[in-house]
Amino acid sequence: MPDLRAMLGRGRVLVADGAMGTMLYERGVFVNVCYDELNATHPDLVEDVHGRYLRAGAEILETNTFGANPVKLSSYRLEDRTEELNRRGASIAVRAAGRRAAVAGAVGPLGIRVEPLGPTSLEEARECFGRQVDGLLEGGVDGFVLETFSDLAELEQAFRAVRLRCDLPVIAQVTVEGDDGRTATGASAEQAARAAADWGADVVGLNCSVGPAAVLEALERMAGVTSVPLSAQPNAGQPVAVRERKMYLTGPDYMARYARRLVDAGARIVGGCCGTTPEHIRRISEQVRASRPSTVSVRAAREAAARTGGRPAPPLATRSGLGRRLAEGGPVTSVRILPPKGWDTAALLDDCRALAAAGADLVAVHEDRGAARLGVLAAAATIARRCPGVEPLVHYTCRDRKLSRMMSDLLGAAASGLRNVLLLTGDPPAPAPYPAYRSVVDVDSIGLANVVAGLNAGLDPSGNDLGEPAGFVVGVALDQWARDRTRELGRFRWKVDAGADFAVTRPVFDAGRLRGFLAEAEDEIPVIAGILPLESARQAEFLQNEVPGVHVPDRVVERMRRARGRAAAEGAAIAREIAGELRDEVAGFQISAVGEGVEAALGVVEGLGG
Repeated sequence: MPDLRAMLGRGRVLVADGAMGTMLYERGVFVNVCYDELNATHPDLVEDVHGRYLRAGAEILETNTFGANPVKLSSYRLEDRTEELNRRGASIAVRAAGRRAAVAGAVGPLGIRVEPLGPTSLEEARECFGRQVDGLLEGGVDGFVLETFSDLAELEQAFRAVRLRCDLPVIAQVTVEGDDGRTATGASAEQAARAAADWGADVVGLNCSVGPAAVLEALERMAGVTSVPLSAQPNAGQPVAVRERKMYLTGPDYMARYARRLVDAGARIVGGCCGTTPEHIRRISEQVRASRPSTVSVRAAREAAARTGGRPAPPLATRSGLGRRLAEGGPVTSVRILPPKGWDTAALLDDCRALAAAGADLVAVHEDRGAARLGVLAAAATIARRCPGVEPLVHYTCRDRKLSRMMSDLLGAAASGLRNVLLLTGDPPAPAPYPAYRSVVDVDSIGLANVVAGLNAGLDPSGNDLGEPAGFVVGVALDQWARDRTRELGRFRWKVDAGADFAVTRPVFDAGRLRGFLAEAEDEIPVIAGILPLESARQAEFLQNEVPGVHVPDRVVERMRRARGRAAAEGAAIAREIAGELRDEVAGFQISAVGEGVEAALGVVEGLGG
C-alpha cells in the first residue's frame, strides 16, 4: 500500500474518492440501515464501491467507517462492536486498494455535543474516538481523515485520539455553511485552518455541507492563513427532493471544472462528498492529473487573527430589573403565562397590566410546543414595549432547534431589549399520530447556558467577537423530584458552572423535599420556587400520577377531594401556604397561571404581597 505521507511530500495533487453512502444507497441499502455494519454483513458490496472509485482514478480511499464510533453505533445497539467494525472497514479498503491507493481511516463527529456545548466531556469524546482509531489501526490504514466536523473542540479530540496512538498522517476537515463560510458553531474557515495547523495536522480542509462554489471561497480564505497542505471534498451541490428522495444533481463536468479551480487556489487533495459518484471522480481525476497546487503566501486575514478573550459581562444588577432584584437579594414574584393562540395581544396585555397592579415583577412567557401560539420572543417583546410596569422572562426551549437557530433567536432577543431568559432543554413530545417523529436536542440547556455566557462576554460559540456584551440574566430549571437525584444534582452544578444567575424549580407541593435538594446542592445562586394553584381534585390526581417531575403528596390530593365545589379556592390556599413556608428560604416565586386566565395566579400574587 502506498505511503500517504510520502505521497503528500511529492508536491502533486492527489485525488480522493467520493461518497460511500451515496453509492450504497443507489445499490439498494436503505437509510435506516447502519452503513458501518455493512463492513461485517456485506463486505463484498463495500469492497465493490471502493473498487469503482479506484478504477475512476482515486488515489486515496476512505474507509466505510464515518459513523463507526460507539455513540452513533449505540443507536443500533452495536457500540460493543466498535473496534471490530472499524477493523473490518479498514481491512476491506486495504484489500481493495492493493498497491494502487492509500487508505485513510474515516472518522466523523460523534453525533452529540461536547463541552461546553454539551454534557460529554472532552476526555470522554477522546476515548470514544480512541476506540474507533484502535480498530482502524488494527485494520491497517495508512492515515486518517477526520471529516465533516463543525465544532473545533470535538475535532481536536479526534486528532488527539489519533496522535496518542500513532504518528500517521491526519487530514482534518470541517464543514461550513453556504451563506458565510462558517461552521455551525460559528468558526470561520481561517480559524479552523489555524487551529488544525497548530495541533499538527498534516492536511487541513473542507468537506460536505455545501457545493464546490462555497468550498472554493472558504478554501481561498484558508490558503491565506496557513502553509499546511489543503484539501477539498465538496458535495455535488445542494440536495433536492425528487419523489421523496434526496438527490444531488450537480454533474461531473461542473465538479471537475471547480476541482481545477480548487487546485489553483492551493488544494493538494481534491475529491467529493455527498452525491459524488465514480463518474464525478473520473472527471475530477482527468482535470487535475497534471495540475500542480498553487503556492499561496500566508497573509494576514481580514478578520482578527486570534481568538479574543471577550469582555467582562455587565454586572448582574445592571442587566435588568430582575438582575437588580437578584443581586440585592430582594424577593421576586413571577407569573407564568402562555402566549395567545392568535396574533391579537390585547388580552395578553390586559392580563400583564393586572398582574403588575397586583404586585408581580415578571411575566414569564412559556412555550407550548404542542399547539400553535404566538412565539414567546414576539410576545415578550410586545410586553416589554407596552407594559412598562412588568418585565418579561422568556422561557426558551432547546428541543427541536439547531444551535444556529438558537443563536439567531438570542441575538434577536438582545436587539429587542429582552434580557431575562429561562433556558430549558425541553420535555419529550407528547404522543402524536406521526410515529416516525423524533424530537431533536442539538444543544441542551447546559450547553446553551455556556453559549449565553459567551454572548454576555461579546463572543459567539467559536470565540468570535460580536461586539458589545448582550447582558442576559440567565435562568435554568431545577427538578427537585428527579428520579435520578445524583444526575440532577450534577446537571444543576454544571448549569451553575456554565454561568446561570438563578434557577426555577418544578411546582412545589412539598416544601421539605425542596429544602433537602437545596441543602444537598450547596450552590450559591438564587432559587425561585415554582407554585401551581390547583383548580380541581382531578388535576391533582393527574399531576400525581401522570406528569413526571411533579410530586403531589396524598394529603394535598385529599384536601382537593374534600373541597368539592370550592376546589379552586382550596388550591389557591394550598399555594399560599407553600409559599409562606418557603418565603425566607428562596429568592421568590413563579406562579403558574391556570389555563387561559390569570385569576388564580392573581389571588396568589396578592396573597404574597400581604
